[in-house]
Amino acid sequence: MPTERFTFPGHAGDQLAARLDLPDRPHLATALFAHCFTCSKDITAARRIAARLAGMGIAVLRFDFTGLGHSEGEFANTSFTSNVGDLHAACAALTNRGMAPSLLIGHSLGGAAVLRAASEMDGIKAVVTIGAPADPGHVTHNFADVLPTILANGKAEVTLGGRPFTIGKDFVEDVAMANLTQSLKTLNAALLVLHAPRDTTVGIENAAEIFMAARHPKSFVTLDHADHLMTDAADAEYAADTIATWAGRYIPLSPPVASDELPEGILRVTEVDANGFLQDIQSGPHHIAADEPASVGGTNAGLTPYGLVSAGLGACTSMTIRMYARRKKWPLTGVHVDISHNKSHATDAETDAPTKIDTFSRTITLHGDLDADQRQRLLEIADKCPVHRTLEHSARITTQLS
Repeated sequence: MPTERFTFPGHAGDQLAARLDLPDRPHLATALFAHCFTCSKDITAARRIAARLAGMGIAVLRFDFTGLGHSEGEFANTSFTSNVGDLHAACAALTNRGMAPSLLIGHSLGGAAVLRAASEMDGIKAVVTIGAPADPGHVTHNFADVLPTILANGKAEVTLGGRPFTIGKDFVEDVAMANLTQSLKTLNAALLVLHAPRDTTVGIENAAEIFMAARHPKSFVTLDHADHLMTDAADAEYAADTIATWAGRYIPLSPPVASDELPEGILRVTEVDANGFLQDIQSGPHHIAADEPASVGGTNAGLTPYGLVSAGLGACTSMTIRMYARRKKWPLTGVHVDISHNKSHATDAETDAPTKIDTFSRTITLHGDLDADQRQRLLEIADKCPVHRTLEHSARITTQLS
């Protein structure tokens, strides 16, 4: 996963440190990630989520809010409103690069910030919150014992996560006034709420409040035993996989093709990456990808060509068995077909030169209360699969230039 580091001006002009994680495969969409309160762009959860999305073709921009991590500025002078302003600045920086974001992801207070920012941004199709508070003012419970000092003196130093931070009065007052109700009501994007029931920093009731206030489409997924920062790699990976799968429902992730209008009966394969092997396969409204493994110069973003042939054989076998069992009203409850492919020397081929033939090994598993005769008959029916017959007999291919 290639990464580009750069800076951009934040809400007050300070240079903010950013990391843009780019896909190895063609870039299909862009996401913007907002980290948790007093954290940084390099928190484990952010890194893992960015890597997973990049594998899908989604570039991810992570950056440090003003005064945090490697960004310039004074943290004591920031507020919830300034965080939202930094998100707008990050969106502008991406847009200037021709990579306007369509997905926003926010962790903890960053989740509250993306909810506020999303309702004010154009082109956002999906928003994800992770352990986010329904009320941004919730964050002050982390330093509740120091609040009187902050309000009396204008600022005070607090210890959060073992590190010292100066919290200003403006931050406390601003976050106390922040309200996400209107932002949720006007959110014109799909929403995914991720939260852990055992989160002791931001209780699960916050997820319920966010979810109930938002309009459809919306989804909620529990993070089971995860802690607030998702310090366990397995929890971060689960969140990353969930986001990646869910995002594909709302953000187009199919590589562009030459035309959406194909003559009936035509399947079109279009090269996507001239420097690799990735191909987009279109048949009517359906898209799949073909590629080669990274070991031979591909990006492993789809089945290999022989993998697709094997898939056709396996699918056709299963369908043929099902059609026969359905017609006979036999108690077949499930089928799965394992296919392997290799080439072996054709010692019996009628040629002087040593050649190889393709061998597809097929193992069929039948589920259900079938007797031995029924199982044997279904095994015989598998050989009548049309793709089986095509592969077993020679096929003729004609080729011409368009």
